[in-house]
Formats: sequence, C-alpha cells, structure tokens
Amino acid sequence: MAAIPVNFLILFSFVALLFSSSHGQLSTNFYPTTCPSLPVIVHGAMTKALILDSRIAASILRLFFHDCFVNGCDASILLDDTATFTGEKNAFPNARSVRGFEVVDTIKLLVEASCSGVVSCADILALAARYGVVLQGGQSWTVPLGRRDARTASQSDANSQLPAPSSNLSTLISSFSAKGFTAAEMTVLSGAHTIGQAGCENFRNRIYNQTNIDPDFAITRRANCPSTIGSGDRNLAPLDVQTPTRFENTYFQNLVDQRGLLNSDQSCSITDLKMQWFRHIVKTMLSF
Repeated sequence: MAAIPVNFLILFSFVALLFSSSHGQLSTNFYPTTCPSLPVIVHGAMTKALILDSRIAASILRLFFHDCFVNGCDASILLDDTATFTGEKNAFPNARSVRGFEVVDTIKLLVEASCSGVVSCADILALAARYGVVLQGGQSWTVPLGRRDARTASQSDANSQLPAPSSNLSTLISSFSAKGFTAAEMTVLSGAHTIGQAGCENFRNRIYNQTNIDPDFAITRRANCPSTIGSGDRNLAPLDVQTPTRFENTYFQNLVDQRGLLNSDQSCSITDLKMQWFRHIVKTMLSF
C-alpha cells in the first residue's frame, strides 16, 4: 500500500478547539489588518529552518503539543525560569528532549520587524507547527488565532500532566481524558508520530523486554541502543522507520505490525486493544 498523506484536519483540529477556551475567543481571521504578512513570514522561516535541520518540523510540532497539553496553548513552554517560578522547559518530559526554541525566537524577531507588538508567541508556535507538517507532506488545516501568551509557567504541572513514552494504555486514556479527548481521538492524535525521532532511553525497555514487538524490528533498533542504562541513552531512532520525514499514514500500519517504537504508541495497537473504535480508526487512517 502506498503511503498517503494523513488528513491533519482530523489529527489536530481537536487540539486547536479543545484548548482554545483558556484564551478567549479565537478567530481564523485575527490578523488581516494588523499583521497581514504573518503567514508568509512563518512559512518562509519554517522552510529555511527545515533546510538546515530535517528534524525541525517534528520538533516544533512536539513543542506545540507539549505547550498545549499543560494548561493550554499559551507559549508557557517557551518561558525561562525566574525568581518567582520554575517553568516547563526543564520538567522531566521536556529536559534534554524538546527543541526548536531558537526557531520560534527567529520567527518572533521577523514578525516583530514587520508588525511590532501584535502577534503572540503562542500564535507563532501554532502556525509554525502547521507549516512544518505541510512542508513534510501533510495536509494543511485552519489555525484559530488570537491566543495570549502566559506570564508564568509550572514545572510541576508539566511533570504531572504530560504523558511519558513508557505510559501504558490506561495511563494514556486517563491523561487524555483529563484534557477532553476520547480514547479514539487520542489514537488519532498519536499519528503525529509519523515524523520525528526518539532517544534510546525512551524505547530501551520496549526493544529488550516487551513481547508485543516484531522481532526483526527489535533487533534492528538494538543495533544503536545498548541494553545498559546510561549507554547510548541519547542515540536516536525514527518513530516511523519507513518514512521518518514524511507526514503520512504508515505510522498506523506500523502499529498493526507491532513496529511502534514507543510503548505509549504500541499501547494503542490492535494487539493490545481489542476495541471496535481502534479497528475503525486504523482502517480509516489507512484508507486515505
């Protein structure tokens, strides 16, 4: 089956809608007069960034998701620690992991040069995530704008709210349910892992100790991920080994074939979850 771009409207429209309430009324036509060049600036900057770093689209998408999942899409993940709060950047799920801050900073400088004091960092991050996906072959989607940037951030909230790569199914369902997502929506959202990479420390246990994994896939991944904790922890492997830089539907076929790299991804697999909604989701995503 040929890989076909996933309809990202299905994947992340949930994020834009469910997290919008914490920012007041959003609009798809928020900056037409105050910053009409915004889309062109963000698209151009992401195009240049992707030429320099093939991982950056996935990194920005992850940055956006980690921001939104902790108290809404308010750019709080971008804030450095201050004397009054310890922020999200160095929370356990983010430390040594989230990246792309410098790209957001660059885009912000370009936007400020064109329309100073108008566009929030939260909106810039949301647009950058969209254009990153589009530039890697994914379909575009409408981004509601008008978010306001947070003035504070909470490391403890990030530690407690963000799901871990090792999470099992019940933990994942609980985490996403707390944010207003159904189990089916959670599974669809996991399709964002069609691009990006993970460090050995995040999938070591899966490739050495779990049984719901394709043996050949496990052997391949072990070649660059030693079994000893602390050895090669940051060695990277693609989340989707077939098309790691293309946003399409092979991620879901990988789950069916027990080739999900992370336990949190494979926990949504048809082997572990004998539920009709999962079968329907996979069939739908593979039919695009």
